[in-house]
Amino acid sequence: MMTFTACNQQKKTTSSDDEAQPVSEQFEADSAYQFCAAQCDFGPRTMNSDAHEQCGRWIADKFRSYGLQVSEQTATLRGYDGTPLRATNIIASLNPEQQDNRILICAHWDSRPWADNDPNPDNHHTPVMAANDGASGVAVMLELARILSKDSQHPQSPQHPQNPQSPQNPQSPQNPQNLSSLALDFICFDAEDWGTPQWAEGGTDNSDTWALGAQHWAKNPHRRDFTYGILLDMVGGEGARFYQEGYSLHYAPSVVRSVWKAAQVAGYSSFFPAQGGGTITDDHVPVNQLAGIPCIDLVPYHPDCEASSFGPTWHTVNDDMKHIDKMTLKAVGQTLLHLLLTE
Repeated sequence: MMTFTACNQQKKTTSSDDEAQPVSEQFEADSAYQFCAAQCDFGPRTMNSDAHEQCGRWIADKFRSYGLQVSEQTATLRGYDGTPLRATNIIASLNPEQQDNRILICAHWDSRPWADNDPNPDNHHTPVMAANDGASGVAVMLELARILSKDSQHPQSPQHPQNPQSPQNPQSPQNPQNLSSLALDFICFDAEDWGTPQWAEGGTDNSDTWALGAQHWAKNPHRRDFTYGILLDMVGGEGARFYQEGYSLHYAPSVVRSVWKAAQVAGYSSFFPAQGGGTITDDHVPVNQLAGIPCIDLVPYHPDCEASSFGPTWHTVNDDMKHIDKMTLKAVGQTLLHLLLTE
């Protein structure tokens, strides 16, 4: 993904925001952290690798374990250099029979094959572990799936299947709507991070070389009846702040307002500054432009970071579990949980 421009738009909150109450259901950051670590345990999930194939099966099985309907959209895509990429978009549906008010939440699950933004040139051809830039978005989706599943139980370690004999949560909170009424699809997009590397000989970066799995899905969606979508990208990093991304403001301003209001009511407005950040090529662009689904991007913006506006670990060998912050996972997850339960 690439940042094109920066903007600085500010929005005022309304008095009704102050009257709203946060939902009692809690997003478990420890559980999301373990989902993130479990993906990294496979190693870098670079395209065409054994780690990629094994982790993909694990992700699909984990969604199935929470009772979601899972399908896999496979395709051979072409990388910037013509390399055939065996790609799989993993789709997990909650209440797939429902058509009204359906919501899409997505993230990419592949790893960058090259740490081409690392400060050490010797690492520029080293695969990225992608704890934040890949695993964190999937981890948040898995934890949401665990909570929102009709058969939601106590948090479990993601390395082990749920025990069907475990009791229901005795402190099941009362939320504004029944969990079973939610119509929601999670999509793990593949081949997002095979975009042209900085060291590519004689090549200029081309936005079409990024988000290949999302481009393929947007041209061949498994369904189109989504009210809106939310993309999660790098939602677990230290010091992350989620400014309002440019394409999101252009294509889906009402979704931006709803998410930022949810963050305020949930108590995490400090993670969601009410002002614009960069305009970014990411998976949400084809979802908006090709599929016609208004979709926003929750992606960090670091305006004062010299290494990258995406933060110091972006496309470096330091994108590992040491730099995952549970508070960032909590802020994003609780915000989305509030949104989903009060929409």
